[in-house]
Amino acid sequence: MSPGTPFDLWSHPTMQNAPESSLVGQEYEVEVGPVAHGGHCIARTEEGRVLFVRHTLPGEKVVARVTEGEEGSRFLRADAVRVLEPSKDRVEAPCPYAGPGKCGGCDWQHAKPGAQRRLKGEVIAEQLQRLAGLTPEEAGWDGTVMPAEGDKLPPGQVPQWRTRVQYAIDDAGHVGLRRHRSHEVEPIEHCMIAAKGVSELGIEERLWEGMATVEAIAASGSGDRQVILTPRPGARLPLVELDKPVSVLRVDEKDGGVHRVHGRAFVRERADERTHRVGNGGFWQVHPQAADTLMRAVMQGLLPRKGDMALDLYCGVGLFAGALADRVGDKGAVLGIETSKRAVEDARHNLQQFDRVRVEHGKVEAVLPRTGIDSVDLIVLDPPRAGAGKQTVRHLAGLGARRIAYVACDPAALARDLAYFAEAGYKPRTLRAFDLFPMTHHVECVAILEPAAKGV
Repeated sequence: MSPGTPFDLWSHPTMQNAPESSLVGQEYEVEVGPVAHGGHCIARTEEGRVLFVRHTLPGEKVVARVTEGEEGSRFLRADAVRVLEPSKDRVEAPCPYAGPGKCGGCDWQHAKPGAQRRLKGEVIAEQLQRLAGLTPEEAGWDGTVMPAEGDKLPPGQVPQWRTRVQYAIDDAGHVGLRRHRSHEVEPIEHCMIAAKGVSELGIEERLWEGMATVEAIAASGSGDRQVILTPRPGARLPLVELDKPVSVLRVDEKDGGVHRVHGRAFVRERADERTHRVGNGGFWQVHPQAADTLMRAVMQGLLPRKGDMALDLYCGVGLFAGALADRVGDKGAVLGIETSKRAVEDARHNLQQFDRVRVEHGKVEAVLPRTGIDSVDLIVLDPPRAGAGKQTVRHLAGLGARRIAYVACDPAALARDLAYFAEAGYKPRTLRAFDLFPMTHHVECVAILEPAAKGV
């Protein structure tokens, strides 16, 4: 493609029957500004309307078609449906299902891999500055987003990293993925970012009548594969015959619980040279390199010592608690806290060799005060996407930890919590960012904090 050559990205018709005040379908020719958190860029119309535009890159000139918004909206959402002046970082999306009106799973298929990481770095920097008042230097960050091992590929090649894929099923039983900000299903024949172990199951090749979703899991470090079926109300489970041996679970329509149909109720994941049981589709990092990458970053930042007392908050199935237990020795101790009852059962199973580890069930903000712990040496927290919050941060800062490792899947939540830590007397020592979700806008960060009043 050459600069100045327009080309269509979307030939879908404008949405019909929109409210009179709706601007959906309206097109604007705009100059695209900086990237923003969420997989889009910011642009302004000649009238000054703010557009959040997907499928574009900073510096491009595009025709943006409104997908959400009406007269009086604070901002409008839009898709770039024609690129008039492309960025040098633009490539043809390798995936045929990526683009305006199509699958919403990937945000940056149209950007070179290096450009994707730069965009994520710009988002992290912007969130740190806006929400925490920190420059990259003040956060101890060199500004780079590191690719996972094996993911540094040339343009046009896509890393097959997603070891857990939840497929949406349309009314006819065809497999697909959700469109952006929609319950509509985009039928697909193959997901390019799915891990080999997922693709080998052949889920996309079959009809799944009566199912709402089919989730596929291919464990890292073992041959375990699992399928979790969510039936539509009143539907019967199909006979599951796939291309590889697989365990089958189902989601109960009444209580939402996950129940075993046949095979194991868990998969075995490998990280930190240990096997971790993860049951009933419970949380585990999706990228096959993520668990080890994050574990190493946390341990390198904390530098645990023999005899340390450590907390692992939002501990899941015990990845960080196990790594800490290995390093603090017999005279040390680790307390994990986790809200998922099944994850607590798995963590206790995974950590049963360590007498010095205890795992409690419940919300961190409720359980931690009841423990009576008033002093610790080290803290790891890996909160959900919303972050830990001011109350929890204040409590943690009051425990006087030598160092705190904060694992974050959302840069905005990380920045907000860093601001709370600053108020409570802690500052970042280092920050590292990892591209563990290639082709999407998601990014993982590990911040190491220490008391602001003294070095370590």
